[in-house]
Amino acid sequence: MGDLLRRYWTPALLVSEVPAPDSDPARVRLLGEDLVAFRDTTGRVGLVGENCPHRGASLYFGRNEECGLRCPYHGWKFDADGACVDMPSEPPTSVFKDKVRLKAYPTHESGGIVWTYMGPEEHRPPFRDFGTESLDEGLVSATKVHTPCNWVQAMEGNLDTSHISWLHQWDGVDQIPDDGSDKPGYPTNAMSWKFWRHDRAPRLEIEDTWYGFKYVGIRETPAGNTHVRMSAYCYPYHTVIATVPFGTGHGMFVPADDHNTVRYQMATRDLGSIAEVGGENLFALSPFEFGPSEVDRNGIIPRRYTAENDYGINREEQRHLTFSGVREFVSQDFMVTESMGPIYDRTQERLGTSDKAIIRMRRLLMAAAKKVAAGEPAPAVAGELDYLSIRSGEKILEPDEDWRELGTDRDPMVHRYDTTSVRTPVAGA
Repeated sequence: MGDLLRRYWTPALLVSEVPAPDSDPARVRLLGEDLVAFRDTTGRVGLVGENCPHRGASLYFGRNEECGLRCPYHGWKFDADGACVDMPSEPPTSVFKDKVRLKAYPTHESGGIVWTYMGPEEHRPPFRDFGTESLDEGLVSATKVHTPCNWVQAMEGNLDTSHISWLHQWDGVDQIPDDGSDKPGYPTNAMSWKFWRHDRAPRLEIEDTWYGFKYVGIRETPAGNTHVRMSAYCYPYHTVIATVPFGTGHGMFVPADDHNTVRYQMATRDLGSIAEVGGENLFALSPFEFGPSEVDRNGIIPRRYTAENDYGINREEQRHLTFSGVREFVSQDFMVTESMGPIYDRTQERLGTSDKAIIRMRRLLMAAAKKVAAGEPAPAVAGELDYLSIRSGEKILEPDEDWRELGTDRDPMVHRYDTTSVRTPVAGA
């Protein structure tokens, strides 16, 4: 699986963590490797092995100066390509520095994230543009947060549409007034809460795609209509979560190692005034808390609630206010995925019909890993694929409407709000 993951450009850190030329280095733990990132004098970001090849001192403590990172132990200096450009502790006539290299990976900045490619050079694919390459600087936003559990375990929450009818519920939903949007078309965000609570056992349907799959949770509304939440999964760890009328933001679950995951969220493009469709923000009526970075989309999200303080669970609130008793929304997810342990023993699971998307994701990943091991290319890495077409959606369907049309280039809402990315679908995609 590690070989498969290394065939993709991978988020390594936020651009804000190496904000300016010659600024402080940043530690990076990625795919089981300890690395250091630094922005050199020209503005280029280097991503190199943490330990100096001389005696192993950590280059995180190094001096970022004049287009190179200098080890504090003996002054050996390395550029962004890993070449040793100065070895002052050796005689001036020595050519030893020309024989020493530091592990270094290529980097690419896009969407507020520094991406890297850690696989075989002969298989390096083009950068996958989900929309961030042309995103105006003022619209760029990305966040990250650490969760101490396996990346697939963490990602499964984003592929589990049924849990919003349970884990994220609160008793005040019953008092939300019916605003008349329980009819074919796009409901308000407020009414979505009522649909999730009304039908707590959604039926799942899945459609395989060139990038992975998309799936819906189908619920009956109080008025007897058919409500669908459609989310997308893109190899290897991208998710696009259902939203009214459609969404393009990516949630990515990047393994720091087997036991730790960095959850990234990034905006991919400007959808103008799309929020007017669903009306008031989904969480405006809820009692849930949010960290300031999560609200502003401006950086590293601090963890206020962890296993050490039982995720802030309040048993009285669990009895009388929220289903989980955990006030902070994202910590509700952390509570359940982290409490499984660093890697849960999946042989102990008893999966049901609500787990169809999780089962599909696991099978696709394992099949892709086996193909790469057999010498075949990784899926969804080719440069000509239409990565901007990956969208989610949420709607109350007309009696004869097919949910598979939601969020596609054929969707009228996409033509209205995503005009810069609508294109003719790639043949065979």
